[in-house]
Amino acid sequence: MPRRPTTTRSPRSSARTRSSRTPAVTSATATRSPAPVHTGAGRRAPLRDLLRSVPLLPAVVLLVVFLLGPILYAIWGSLTNRALTGYRAAKPEFVGFDNYISLFTDPNFWTALVLTVVFVLFSAIIGQNVLGLGVAALMRIGSKSVNSVVGALVVVAWVMPEIVAAFALYAYFSKDGTLNALLEGIGIPAVSWLIEYPMFAVILANVWRGTAFSMLVYGAALNEVPPEVMEAAQIDGANAAQRFFLITIPMIRRSISTNLMLTTLQTLGTFGLIWVMTKGGPGVSSSTLPVLAYQEAFQYSQIGYGTAIAAVTLVLGAIFAIFYIRILKPEVD
Repeated sequence: MPRRPTTTRSPRSSARTRSSRTPAVTSATATRSPAPVHTGAGRRAPLRDLLRSVPLLPAVVLLVVFLLGPILYAIWGSLTNRALTGYRAAKPEFVGFDNYISLFTDPNFWTALVLTVVFVLFSAIIGQNVLGLGVAALMRIGSKSVNSVVGALVVVAWVMPEIVAAFALYAYFSKDGTLNALLEGIGIPAVSWLIEYPMFAVILANVWRGTAFSMLVYGAALNEVPPEVMEAAQIDGANAAQRFFLITIPMIRRSISTNLMLTTLQTLGTFGLIWVMTKGGPGVSSSTLPVLAYQEAFQYSQIGYGTAIAAVTLVLGAIFAIFYIRILKPEVD
């Protein structure tokens, strides 16, 4: 029986056949983008961000209630004629900027402003910071036993309550106090420090009480300075003063600016120490802005006027803070 002849297809013909059966793809079909798949991730993003901020809500509430609220209320009070007692205590009237106009024409205010700047400058910026940095630097090269004694004596003054420290310093600087007893022991006559030199006495008192904080801050900062850098500078011929001022100080710049801000703002609001030692006297010779605000508000019953002085003190603190943030911040390349 004769065989039927078989026909073989070439690969080209097979490919041609398949391509002819495949539907043509138009340009519109090729450029058509797939339909977007809608998921709940985009809709859930704002909700997720909101949930992340929920743990911060208690802190925000506390700041608003105990910080922002009193500040706004004090600013409002400075625009009224509220008194401590009497009719104006129950029904104060809005007087606008009358308190501030009276304030800037009051010679006692300008005296208090100058004394406040002097107190902050010599007590915090120069006294506490320079002395704290010096003590911290000396404790790095001193013996362990000496460092323990000096550190304990300095820290005791810091942890002591302000009123207790104020009474102790009042006894120290009084006419028959410890300081005059020491001076008379070496032949120097006694001096009425709290009457003749009241600002000098309160500045020394605040320096003694606040140096410990600066010492602790600078001690921690100096421990972060790499010893390899100091050794390399010493090998290059730099002496101790050059290593300290040209290497150590720039490397602890952030700690210096932070400590300056904290000590300045704390000293700016000092009231109890001055009030116990001198009550702002004699006269107004040691009356800083917090002391003057207390006297006007609670001794002379002018709550609105005293609050205006407190508002000016707040602005002065903000000026100091902005200065430290902008001038003493680290340089950015």
